[in-house]
Amino acid sequence: MAACLFCAAWYSKACTVWHHDVAVCHNGRAPSFVLSQTDTNQSMPMTPRKRLFINTATSFAAALAFASAAFLSHAQDAAPATPTATADAVAPAVISQVGELSSVPAPALGARAWLSLDMNSGQVIASENLDERIEPASLTKIMAAYLVFDALESKRLTLEQTVHVSENAWRTEGSRMFIKPNSQVSVHDLLQGLIVQSGNDATVALAEAIAGSESAFVALMNEEAARQGLKNTNFMNSPGLPHEDHYSTVRDLGTLAANLIKRFPQYLHYYSQKEYTYNNIKQNNRNRLLWADTTVDGLKTGHTKSAGYCLIATADRDNRRVLTVLVGAASDSARAESSLKLLNWSFQNFDTVKLYDNERAMVTARVWEGEAETVGLGSETPVWVTVPRGKAEQVRPMAQYQQPLIAPLGKGAQVGEVSLSLDGHVLRRDSLHVLQDVAQAGFFSRMIDKVRLMFE
Repeated sequence: MAACLFCAAWYSKACTVWHHDVAVCHNGRAPSFVLSQTDTNQSMPMTPRKRLFINTATSFAAALAFASAAFLSHAQDAAPATPTATADAVAPAVISQVGELSSVPAPALGARAWLSLDMNSGQVIASENLDERIEPASLTKIMAAYLVFDALESKRLTLEQTVHVSENAWRTEGSRMFIKPNSQVSVHDLLQGLIVQSGNDATVALAEAIAGSESAFVALMNEEAARQGLKNTNFMNSPGLPHEDHYSTVRDLGTLAANLIKRFPQYLHYYSQKEYTYNNIKQNNRNRLLWADTTVDGLKTGHTKSAGYCLIATADRDNRRVLTVLVGAASDSARAESSLKLLNWSFQNFDTVKLYDNERAMVTARVWEGEAETVGLGSETPVWVTVPRGKAEQVRPMAQYQQPLIAPLGKGAQVGEVSLSLDGHVLRRDSLHVLQDVAQAGFFSRMIDKVRLMFE
């Protein structure tokens, strides 16, 4: 008995000349090429050595074809591949805040809601009433500034460009820059009025310059909020004046502030500016922490009677940045004191370390049917993790990725994820990507790998 080269079925080889000479196999299938035990040139007799070579090659090819057919039949019947852990493990519980693993509790803060966020890792260190709807007051101006910075980067505005101050902008109630109606003021001056002085009039003037009207600008604010995934935020005006449908959460405000810092670092100097004088009126930045701590370099205050005293603050210590959001404090001094307590607690009781560079493989995975037998899997960006102080070396990675990995593979293709855990709790998850291209191997190498896969 022998295996048919073209249909992988078994048949009797009693005849001396194989039936493939007639260009059909014993099942009637038409082959793409013809092999024979006899020489096609009848004028040249076949030598024993030549016959042995052809018999060996034919049997090897038949075996490969049989194995390939069996493999393909098995693959058609099998379920699609699912991510598989590289090591057997019980799925750890997920935590939302690193502070849950710390033996040092967060300080008592006199505020309605608050958040501490490590910007290097993107992890929430601790929070209270994270998703409770709150009134953002002038913290709203972070979104207004975000859109102004975006207009500057896209060249729709320039810092030197002058903006017409409308009656509507001039009449805006609340904190003011004291710009004059029907005057021309540069974007650079208006930005200082918006950020340093928290001027509502400056905010509306910039909104009208970008969108034509404040209402159109507010629509852009809400579009940007949706784009950033701020699910519990809605704006009704650009400066942050009280309105029952004007709301946010400390989670959303933290996300917005972090996005502004990461995308527009070239404009952060406005937030560390301690004072600004316009129209012979000098006003100090309302963020007291700029004087209390030299590592604090922003970000924004807010206050209305209904919202209380609010502050988003950020500090950079030894190339580690922490962002805090605090709303509903009883006084200006209380919001500053509580925010500094939260910053100090976050820096002193937690470490943030870079575990992997974006070019370093977290996992070396087996590749099938490729020119290379292995490929590195890792993250497209550096992987940072925040942990309670002294526990960085106890972080354990667990990778899950698609198996088998079949070439060709393109650099950057996502094939799984890696979980970073501490004491049985997942700190964060990151996607796993192919770090190098892997080309498909030749025909026979692929056939050999198909056979090997049958026994994996």
